[in-house]
Amino acid sequence: MKVIVVTLPKSQYELTIEVSVEEMQAHLAKAVEKLGREVKIEGFRPGKATFEVLKTKVGELSIWEEAGYIAINKTIDQAIKENIKERIVGSPQVNVTKLAPDNPLEYKVVVAILPEVTLGEYKGLKIKTEKAEVADGEADKVIEDLREMRVKEVVSEEPIKDGDKATLDIRMFLDKVPLEGGQGSDTAVVIGKGYVVPGLDKKLIGARVGEERVFELPYPAEHYQKNLAGKLVEFKVKIKSVFSRELPALDENFASAFGLKTVEELKSNIKDTLLKEKEEKNRQKAEIKLIDKIIEKSKFADIPETLIKNEGEAMLSELSHNLEHQGAKFEDYLKSMNKTREQLMLDLMPDAVKRVKSALVIGAIALKEDIKVEDEEIHKEIEAVIKHYGGKQEIEERARSHEYHRYLENALTNQKVMAKLAEWNLEK
Repeated sequence: MKVIVVTLPKSQYELTIEVSVEEMQAHLAKAVEKLGREVKIEGFRPGKATFEVLKTKVGELSIWEEAGYIAINKTIDQAIKENIKERIVGSPQVNVTKLAPDNPLEYKVVVAILPEVTLGEYKGLKIKTEKAEVADGEADKVIEDLREMRVKEVVSEEPIKDGDKATLDIRMFLDKVPLEGGQGSDTAVVIGKGYVVPGLDKKLIGARVGEERVFELPYPAEHYQKNLAGKLVEFKVKIKSVFSRELPALDENFASAFGLKTVEELKSNIKDTLLKEKEEKNRQKAEIKLIDKIIEKSKFADIPETLIKNEGEAMLSELSHNLEHQGAKFEDYLKSMNKTREQLMLDLMPDAVKRVKSALVIGAIALKEDIKVEDEEIHKEIEAVIKHYGGKQEIEERARSHEYHRYLENALTNQKVMAKLAEWNLEK
């Protein structure tokens, strides 16, 4: 393996790595085995087809491409470790520049190193951690939610009353024009539990199955869809079905479903859980204040643009995932904000810079205080992941990859640094 290193601006290096034809042979053997498991070939057990047989099935270039991926995975860590002495931050950017059968593999790697950080004070900052408290009403609400999860529902022919559930076909109009995305079928609404638009459930009381009701309601002024916020929207609602609902009694039988003897024990258990959650949130808030203060007292050299861009992309992915978890679409969110993906990325840049600076000061403190993660700790975590997923080959390959190894090293180092910073700075 040959490596040429070039220094780039803004705390970056470019490595040009060449893997010879001779070195590629072992990676080709692995590629043949892997592709042979994935492609069904008559007369051969999975993973046992020869190179020549597999070549007729998938093509020689496909085998070399798979071998190239394996070669990169096997050589990149060694190349970086032997040639870059500074601490690497972020994920390396990999670009294959030469890949052809019976030729050396060449790829380029751009790595960002920890920019020079001049740390200010990071000990004895006396950051207060708020006291966590749980009111009785909070535990009562959780108990009601648990009862709701165990509710019994029975089809009803009676008019809708408070506490019933109704399934509806809803059509929405603004200034007599149908709203895009405002048409829904079999929408479930529990009367008395509220709805996206307050008051809709109460408009249904007394209605029967098959009946259609028409009414207007104002959208909340703070609604995320700016084109609807505060507007008067017309609803045409048809009742599809009605269910009466019976909540389980709040007694010893209910408590026993959670392994407890009495309702009071259940309530106490819930309050303990809520208290721990609040304590964790307050600790996280205090840690954010602490990191902000350390950033404020520190100075930074030029930060690699790739770090900031990668962090922005990560933030967009997190936002998209959270919206999907709530049943919304990222594209609809962009429309409601009247922004493109690129414009939203620009909005996120200040927070992306802050998150990068947070990672940089944690990394600088780890270096200064010689806080490290041993290989045994990383391997222990990897084995735990593999065991958790039942030894699945795809998961095992991912868990043993250099990317996941680097991720774990960073994550575990960060945990150790934050534990020390909390010890040095947080006050109850």
